[in-house]
Amino acid sequence: MPETAWQIQTERERGLPAAADGARRQADEGAEKLEDTVKHDADQTERKQQDPDEGIQHQRQKGERPAHEEQQQPEQELHHAFLYDPETVSDAPYRIWGTNLESTAVDQLKNACQLPIAVAGALMPDAHVGYGLPIGGVLATKDAVIPYAVGVDIACRMKLTVLDLPIRTLATGQDRLARAIERETRFGMGASFQTRRQHEVMDADWRVTAVTARMKDRAWAQLGTSGSGNHFVEFGELTVRDSAAGLAAGRYLALLSHSGSRGTGAQVADRYSKLARAAHPELPKALSHLAWLDLASDAGQEYWAAMELMGRYAAANHALIHAHVARALGAEVQLDIENHHNFAWRERHRLADGTDADVIVHRKGATPAGAGVLGIIPGSMGTPGYVVRGKGVAASLNSASHGAGRRMSRTKAKQTFTWDAAQRFLRDRGVTLLSAGLDEVPMAYKDIDEVMAAQGDLVEPLARFEPRLVKMAPSGEPPED
Repeated sequence: MPETAWQIQTERERGLPAAADGARRQADEGAEKLEDTVKHDADQTERKQQDPDEGIQHQRQKGERPAHEEQQQPEQELHHAFLYDPETVSDAPYRIWGTNLESTAVDQLKNACQLPIAVAGALMPDAHVGYGLPIGGVLATKDAVIPYAVGVDIACRMKLTVLDLPIRTLATGQDRLARAIERETRFGMGASFQTRRQHEVMDADWRVTAVTARMKDRAWAQLGTSGSGNHFVEFGELTVRDSAAGLAAGRYLALLSHSGSRGTGAQVADRYSKLARAAHPELPKALSHLAWLDLASDAGQEYWAAMELMGRYAAANHALIHAHVARALGAEVQLDIENHHNFAWRERHRLADGTDADVIVHRKGATPAGAGVLGIIPGSMGTPGYVVRGKGVAASLNSASHGAGRRMSRTKAKQTFTWDAAQRFLRDRGVTLLSAGLDEVPMAYKDIDEVMAAQGDLVEPLARFEPRLVKMAPSGEPPED
């Protein structure tokens, strides 16, 4: 097995685990793990937007439940409740990268590929269970968009900038770097700036939907903030191995961030997922998070306009974080790379019947990886991330993983690990942690180099990022990722 993505020589075996292996693994893990998996997903989504300023608390007070908090069916029903009889219905074709993936995540992709609007699917090697489409799931549909296949944190994305500071600043100027992060962004649910940041995105037409019009002032207050959960801002060392990354081979000081559209995006997701579910009462309750909006409908057009606005807003958040941090340090930007990984795109793809068609490609926790396209795939607070170049593999719908992917739930991580063990892990790798929750420690994530090895045919690593100074939301903050 290769030790790092640089040493990949052969491709790992891909595809679904053998049926016997899957049954054996389920028997070994037992019902407790299955229950913990669904509890994690429900906990992560239900707590995601509890900020009363963002309207969801008001729904509870009225006796209503936000769409992402409605009661789930038991895990066994979620696992087996296919839309149609799998023996009599021809699914949209799909392909899976990686091995030993959660069986529930695999079944979620199978369910999605049985939708009448589905034309193709793919599952990335960082996959784990989510609502509707799994995290790491990619789905192409015809003339329809699925709000939960985009995700609650619409336009969650990555941004990396290389600064013209000496690499030694990571060691000798760490206090200065830490002050810049602490001053120039905010972490935590509902985090905002008293003095509002300025960006042209606030001059856009926020009246495209009633939700965005109502949330515009709140969105402006949160502009330039980072949120909570797995969102982060960190400094590190970028080792460029291939000048195709945009810089000559060498070592550089870089700033990396991960966050999305904050509370406004969550409100958009909440509103239009409810409309989608109301439009498709024929779906079993356990599969209702796969409900879609026809793009010819008013609701479909509104959601698409709001999603695209949230894409611009999320990009503005990152742009302001990086610009203000660079200005605070008196640094110039030498390189800028960024990408969404919770979004839907209009793209043209060749279908299984050999025809070319315009489709809607949902990437929920998946990185665009078209031929020559640059992207960022992070690991964790204590493991490397990669700048990659896509290879344009049609079967993956031009996609790759969005990170390492969790190997256990937040609840399980808190029960399993201690801060002493986490800090030892980080010290051994030269990482200083400013703040984070125990559920985000590196040991809760899959091995990023195994994930990279499993998708060696999808992306080519051009540079490797090693985190050195990391800031996340403090412990106790509900996750927004």
